[in-house]
Parts: sequence; C-alpha cells; structure tokens
Amino acid sequence: MFAKRLLQKAIHHSQHAVLRGSLTPEDLDLRVTVHYGIPSTTSILAFDSIQRLLAIGTLDGRIKVIGGGGIEGLLMSPNQLPYKYLEFLQNEGYLVSISNGNEIQVWNLDSRSIACCLQWQSNITAFSIVSGSHFMYVGDENGLLSVIKFDAEEEKLLQLPYLVSATSISDVAGFPFPDVQTSPVIGVLQHSSIGNSVLIAYASGLFLLWDVSRGQVLFVGGGKDLQMNDRLDESSSEVDDNLPIDALENSLAEKEISALCWASSNGSILAVGYIDGDILFWKTLITASGSGQQGSPVSKNVVRLQLSSSEKRLPVIVLHWSGNGRAPNDCEGRLFIYGGDEIGSEEVLTVLTIEWSPGMEVLRCAGRTEIKLHGSFADMILLPSPGAAGNGPKEELFVLTNPGKLHFYDASMLSSIIDKTASKPLISPLEFPAMIPTSEPSMTTSKLIKLPNWGSSTKILSELALMKLSSTAIQARSAKWPLTGGVPYQLPTMKDDKVERVYLAGYQDGSVRSWDATHPLFSFICHLDAELEGIKVAGSSAPILKLDFCCATTSLAVGNECGLVRIYDLKGSADDKNLYFVTESRREVHSLPQGKGPHCRAVFSLLNSPIQALQFSKGGVKLGVGYGNGRIAVLDVSSSSVLFFTEGISNSCSPIITMIWKGNFAVTHGPIRSPKHSGAKSAVDCAEEPLFILTKDAKINVFDGTAGNMISPRPWHLKKESVAISMYVIESGISVSGSPDEKDNEESSQNPTTKSECNLGSGSAGSNLHESQHDSSAEETRHAEKFLDSYVLLCCEDSLRLYSVKSIIQGNNKPTRKVKQSNCCWTTTFKIKERDVGLVLLFQSGVIEIRSLPDLELLKASSLQSILMWNFKANMDKISSSSEQGQIVLANGGEVAFLSLLSKENEFSIPDSLPSLHDEVVAAAADAAFSVSSYQKNNQLPSTGILSSIVKGFKGGKMTPTVNFCTSRESYCAHLEEIFLKPPFPDSSSSALKNTEEVEELTIDDIEIDDKPPPPASTSSKDVKEERRTDRQRLFGDGDDDWKPKTRTTEEILATYKFSGDASMAAAHARNKLLERQEKLEVCFGLLHA
Repeated sequence: MFAKRLLQKAIHHSQHAVLRGSLTPEDLDLRVTVHYGIPSTTSILAFDSIQRLLAIGTLDGRIKVIGGGGIEGLLMSPNQLPYKYLEFLQNEGYLVSISNGNEIQVWNLDSRSIACCLQWQSNITAFSIVSGSHFMYVGDENGLLSVIKFDAEEEKLLQLPYLVSATSISDVAGFPFPDVQTSPVIGVLQHSSIGNSVLIAYASGLFLLWDVSRGQVLFVGGGKDLQMNDRLDESSSEVDDNLPIDALENSLAEKEISALCWASSNGSILAVGYIDGDILFWKTLITASGSGQQGSPVSKNVVRLQLSSSEKRLPVIVLHWSGNGRAPNDCEGRLFIYGGDEIGSEEVLTVLTIEWSPGMEVLRCAGRTEIKLHGSFADMILLPSPGAAGNGPKEELFVLTNPGKLHFYDASMLSSIIDKTASKPLISPLEFPAMIPTSEPSMTTSKLIKLPNWGSSTKILSELALMKLSSTAIQARSAKWPLTGGVPYQLPTMKDDKVERVYLAGYQDGSVRSWDATHPLFSFICHLDAELEGIKVAGSSAPILKLDFCCATTSLAVGNECGLVRIYDLKGSADDKNLYFVTESRREVHSLPQGKGPHCRAVFSLLNSPIQALQFSKGGVKLGVGYGNGRIAVLDVSSSSVLFFTEGISNSCSPIITMIWKGNFAVTHGPIRSPKHSGAKSAVDCAEEPLFILTKDAKINVFDGTAGNMISPRPWHLKKESVAISMYVIESGISVSGSPDEKDNEESSQNPTTKSECNLGSGSAGSNLHESQHDSSAEETRHAEKFLDSYVLLCCEDSLRLYSVKSIIQGNNKPTRKVKQSNCCWTTTFKIKERDVGLVLLFQSGVIEIRSLPDLELLKASSLQSILMWNFKANMDKISSSSEQGQIVLANGGEVAFLSLLSKENEFSIPDSLPSLHDEVVAAAADAAFSVSSYQKNNQLPSTGILSSIVKGFKGGKMTPTVNFCTSRESYCAHLEEIFLKPPFPDSSSSALKNTEEVEELTIDDIEIDDKPPPPASTSSKDVKEERRTDRQRLFGDGDDDWKPKTRTTEEILATYKFSGDASMAAAHARNKLLERQEKLEVCFGLLHA
C-alpha cells in the first residue's frame, strides 16, 4: 500500500531545479595528515644510535622516520629526486640528506620540515658528518674535500674556508699523486683512534689518511703506480679452501674503488672494495704518535680477497665491518659484503668471519655465510644493541630491500645464522611490524568510521582499547623490535581520552583488525580471528570483502568471499554468549567459551557467493547483504534470522555493489524486537524503509526493506550499457549513504519532540490516539515529499549522472546533470556542517577530482603522484575508504595514507597531537653521560649505571674519533671549529705545512721558568682546554711536532730537559705528576658531590 501511494506521489510531483553547491575551492586543501608504512621506492638507511630512530630515504624525495610504539613520520621534499646520502646529526634532532640534484637539506625532526638547504655547485660524490659535531665533509667530482657547518641556533648551513684539493695534498706530501687531480672523491672515513684525521679515497684507487689539524699526510695507499710494490707472499697467508685470499701480482691493472670501510675498531686496517669485485685489506701503519708511513707501503701490508674465482664479477657495492669484542687485540670480526660475486649469481648478503695475527702477517677467512634477501637489495646498516655489554658480539643488522621491505637481525639471530649447524632450525629475520599491515596478510578491504557523540559506542570502544586484545604473534614481533625513539603526544584534553574514530581492515586470511584513529598516533584495539572457537565453519578463512559497523549497537558485520556473514558484538556482553549459525534451511545454536572482549553473535551461510555489499539499517535492526550473483538478503540482527531472500534482481545476475537504507516513511504502531532484548516491545515499528540497490551493470531497484516488495515497478537502467561504481542518495545537499543510522539516530536523540512521539504508549487516551494518527499521516506525507525531493547520484566508469528519486521510481532515465569521464574507479562523498556536500573521484590514471554537489561542478584536481608520490595500482579502489568529515584512507604497497580534504578541518588536532621525533630527555641524558664518561675516562674512574648504557649505545654506531684532549662535546666542537675556520694551506705559511720532521730549536734562555703557571682545569675555559692538549702532547709525544714556544710549567721543562738523557726517568716522572693531578681532581670531585 505504501509503495503504491509513493508511486502516485512521484507521478504528480513537480520537477525542481538542481541547487547550486555552496562548496568553493577555498574550502579545499588536499593534504597528507597521517602516514604509516614503508614506501616501495626505498633506497638508503640512516640510524640515530642514541635516539633509536631509523630514517629511510627513497627514490622520489620522501624520507620515512620510524621510532618506537607506532611513532612514524613522513618528510616530503619539494624536489622529487632520489637521495644518495642520508645521515643523522646524532642526538640533535636533525637529519641531513643529499639528493641527486646535489642539494644538501637539513630536516628539523620536531617541525618535520626543512630547516635549511644549500645547493652545491658540483656533483657530490662523498659525504660524512664529523661524529659528535655539526661539521660535515663533502667530497665532489673535482677531487675537492670541503667542510660545511650547520648552525643549529640560526638553522643555517655555512661553507667554511677549510678546503682540501688533491694538488694541495700532493704538495704537502712532497711527491705527486698520479691520476688524482681529476679523480672524484669517492669516500670519506673518519679515523677511530687518531683524533682529527680523515681518510680520503679517490675513484682512481688512491686513498690517504689526512690529519686535518696539522695539514699532514699520515698514510698513502692504492693507485696503480703504488701497486707495483704491493706484494704479499703466499706463505704469509692461510688460504681457506672456499675463499681465495692471495698475494697481489707485480703488475695490476688500474683498480677503481667502489666501497670501503675500516676493518678494525682502531683504524689500523682498511677494507677496500673495487669495481672488478676484488677486496683489499690495507694495513695503515699508524703509530701511537699519529705519524705514519708515506709513499708506497711495504710488501706485506696489503692482502687481496675474492668472493669468486670467476673472471666476471659484480662490483663490491657495500662493505661494513663488525668487530668481535671477545677477540684479543682487535684481531677478529665480520665483514658484511654486498656484491663481489659472480655475475648472474643469486643476490645475497655475504658475511665473512675474518681473523688475523696482530701484525696482519697471517690473515684467515674463518667462515662464510650468505644471507638470503627478501627482494632486491637497497641498503644495510649495522647498529649496536641498546646498552650492549658482555663477551659475545652485540651487532644488530637492518637489511632494506625493494619494494619497501625492512628486516631486522638481532645479535642472537646473526650468531645463529653465521654459526649455523645442520641440527639447528632455520632462523628467520624479524620483519618490520607495521602499525597497519597491508601484506602478510594482504589487506582486502577497509572502513573509516567517525563515532557520534551520542550513544555508548565511544565508551564501549574506549574500554575495548584498554584491553589490548592483540594476537600473541603481533605482541612478540613488537617486543623484539629495536626502535624505541620518539615521544607520544600529550594534550591537556587527553586526560579523559576517548575513542572518537575507528579504522577497520579486513584481510586475506579472514581476520579483521581495528585501531583507534582518534589521533595521528594510532593504537591497536582488537584482532578478530577468522576461526571461531568451539565451531568449525567451512569458508571462514576466506578473504574478507566487505565490512560495516553500526554505532547504535556497536555491531560489526563481516562478509567474505565464500558468502559467509559474521556479526560481532563488540561490547562483549556476558549475558548472551550464544552463537547462532544460520543457513537457508536451518538455524543452530552453539555455546561460546566465556572471555573478555568482542564475541561473534551470528554466522549466516545462505549462499556460496562473494559478499559484495553490506549495510546496516537505521538503528542496526536490519542488515542488507548483496551477493556476487545478484541476489540480496535482509537479516534481522536482533533475532539472528532472515527477513527475506530475493532472487537476482538483474537478468544478467550482475553483482550487487551498493545498498542504501533510506529513513522510514510509514509510522505504524505495533511490536518489534529490540536489538538489545529479544522479545521486547516498542511503540514504533520501522516497517517500511526504502532500500536502494545498485548492480554492477548500472541497474537500480528500490525495495521495501521490511517486506521485500519492490517500490519501483521495474528495475531502472541506462539506455547504454555502462559499468557502475557507486550510488549515493543526496537530500538537501547532504549525503545519507555513508552511515544513515548515525545521522538519523543523532537527529532523533537531539530532537525531544521526535523522542516523545516514539515513546507513545498503548494506554493513551482516545483523543491522543486520534491526534497521533493524524500526526502520523502528516508525518508520512512530509517524509514522502522530502524523499521525492532527493537525488540519486549514479557514478559509472565513464560518467556521473544525477537523477531525482521520482525519475528512478518512474523509470525515467533522463538525468538532471551529466558529466562525462573516463576510467573512474572509486568515489566517495563528504559534507560540511551537515549542508555542503562534495564528491571525490579517483581515476586509474591517479588523478583525483573534487566536485560540488548536487551540481557536480569541478572545484579541484590533483593526483596521487603530487600528493603521495604514488602511482595507481590494481585493487587500490577495493581497500580505500573514507568518512563523512572529509578524511580519505588510501593504501598502496606497504603504505597507508590518511588524507584530509577540507582546509578548515583539523580532525586529528595537528600539529599539537603529532608525536615528537626527538626525545629531549634522552638527548639531555646522553649529553650528561658523555661528559661524565669523558671525566671518568680522563681520571680512570669506572662508568656505571644507565649513563654507561647510553654512552655505549652512543659509541656503538659509526666509529667515533677518540678525543682524549677534550672534556666535553662543546670543547671538541670548539676545537674543530678553530681548525675549519681557516684554510689548511695559507699562502703565507705553506712552507711550514710541508711534511717534514723539522722542529723549531729552542734554547734554555728562551724559557721563563718563573712565569705564572696556567690556571686550574675548567670545562668552560678554552685556554685551559688548549693547555691540557699541549700538556698531554708534550708529555707523551703524540702531538704536533710543529709546535711553537709557549708558557710552560716547571714540570714540563724538567720533563723536556732534565731527563733528556734518560727517557725512562722522564716518563716515570711524568706519570707521577699525573697521578698527583688525578688525586687532586678526585678530591675536588668528591667535595662537589658531598
């Protein structure tokens, strides 16, 4: 009867002009607000060993920064160029990157933006940050080594006067360096035991150790002319059966360097990889005083190693060294190698265990292990365990492969792999524990839900989030992950923090996961397994295809590929723990085990056909189900029964792709089943709710959602065949298709008149009953008129079409608005203040369009490439979702990105709610630990407690120069700045910088013994720091020989002149005086802490 009256109204209803949308381009700002996962174009790694942060550079100008507890940040450069160098300013909150365009960028991790940048005029071929400072070495294609400084206070990059060229070095060394003048600087390594020294390697094969403070060459190796004398006898090597380690022949072809690293913790041995696949170990011959052999090294100071005897081998691309702390005299370690094997061989990471005698007279390969890669190799990095200590090796390893795979090996994993035996099981690395997994298992669908302010869904989900109901496997992976950096947000309004937004995802293995998406730092809520405890259901592990959530009842509907529909009660009521298993012919009841959290209320197995559409009705009483074969079912959720089950509504059995419940229009009195209590009475029976159905072949039907009768006399269809994507019912400029139950319930709860009408009792007086019937008829007419004034938006691959509801019911296929397009694959709508509505379209080309509704005017166009550096991929549309507030969720590979559309919208409270990528507390503790460690080291005091662990972690990264003459990091940086602020080869004193052993001669008359002695030690006096350095160098003879006369104490003069004939007596006297100083300092230190 209702359908007949509605059809009659549609025939006589007048046509209204389409309203112009009020949305403007100024209202739109398409931007990334939250990003999780690792990009597929990753290429380079960097690690902050103190903050425990990992940075991953990409080929498209993005940098992913990963900390602990789900803290992640995405840095996006305006230039979409690959990064070739990436390095943290350790413990400073800054990250330095260099792109292929030779732009040096410094990123502020707090603001997640570029602090400053410097465009280099030549091609940068080598880069290294001076450990513990803001200074950086930059090598270029012209063979120049420059120094730049980052001024943290001003956030500026400054190029300093210190510049080293091959020609200048050749002049200082006293002999020419062939083929270096035009050879690029290919590598820069800081020496670990000689402070202020750096190894410079040139592509031509020559490398040298340069003392930056004295302007002196300490060691020279490589180069084809120097290689003529590089010879090692076979008798001096122990040759492994599987690995050639042999002597160099007299005549070697020119060797181009491709990789290098120190092969000892003290910098006495250098490993160099070459383009031809060779690896040479060089003994640098650095003495304790810092002076080394120049010119050609002796014959037994270089050894060659080959991973393969094949003539055609891959270049050695990566070399990393990990020393073994158990080995005496630093004579054992592991060399990690990528490359150097036979061309065409399997891509692996090779690990060699190398042993040698103290003088490198005997070098042996004690073992070889190949680590299989999970994709194409991109980069690797070694890092120390937090607070590493003990006898065994503590190295940990990150391996980055493409596309976007990150694997971690802790110390025990590496030891098990390298020391493998046949009896031990195969060890698998730990894969990056993604906050939102998209692969393994693969994500198949998702849904983003904004919870309403009314009702109990927010409270229930907040309580559920506190239970931390994650699977054991997920917890185990997260516990072992080594990254702990970053600080979660703490807003004043978060004292009574509640879940306001939920993100749901379905997976290939049939599981469902949910997250609290209220703030940018998501938190896990729960994990629903595919298998149900206590009952076996065929097809339960099939991939999830559709999800829907009802805020009124906190019910979750899950549909899979085998036609199963599972309905979960997330509030986990203990009153009813029964599971109803419903088929087309029977209904079974099963008892579920008692437990906390959500439980499955019902499983419907009506048809073995993929679920293509799921939609709860108003209040969650009914659930519409659309199948892949064109059939639909309407389920009674409260009674776990089937209301009706139709045959295919399309002659072609086209899949159902959209179902939309429209609010009830007939108000009748009678009992219905309450969703909370079975058999309860209610005054209002939502008997007739129109249900709009869209099939993939663009046919539309309108059903009575209660009885299953068709409201439209026949299916509506287009004149031409088209592939439909989605459908929306738009009323007064407001879309009601996303979550109709939320909007209608919110209006109902906020309208006391409506509430009173719905609570009319059966015992009302006769006059009240008559008024109620009259009001009911008027209400029905009003709803019907409003319903006919609505629009139906049909989105197809090739067009957008806007129709009135009247046209759909009458079967009129003439659109009110039409927009032609091509290859559209996904759409969604959003609204502003419940009035202005927009439409978002995603095309297979990656283009994104935003149009106003209902007039379909184009307001803004963008692309995945410009916003996210993405290309469109297959099935991206199936795992995309959105909320009505203007947030869109897109997934691509291992990435999940949340986009905001509206310029004035800030649902995530950014930037206040963003987690910090730099922990100031850890930074301050590390600085304090460094100062205490320096004091204890200089005074032979033990280092204990947490400060020791921090210092160990700080020193466990790249090899840090040992700065014995500095008492703090500030004094070390001040010393370096003094060096770098002047050219190393001033014209006026170039002759004084020659590498000679000349020392300025002094007589006893030149020294004033009665001069005022230097002031006592202080950590804040620059003069005292210089005095300490001079004191130490003069006493132990490891300083600069080109010193000039300065004020001396009596002890220094005695050490120099009184014992000139007896070196042992002078040394003994010096040691005694140092012990006296130590005792005085210990007394002062004790008084300070008393």
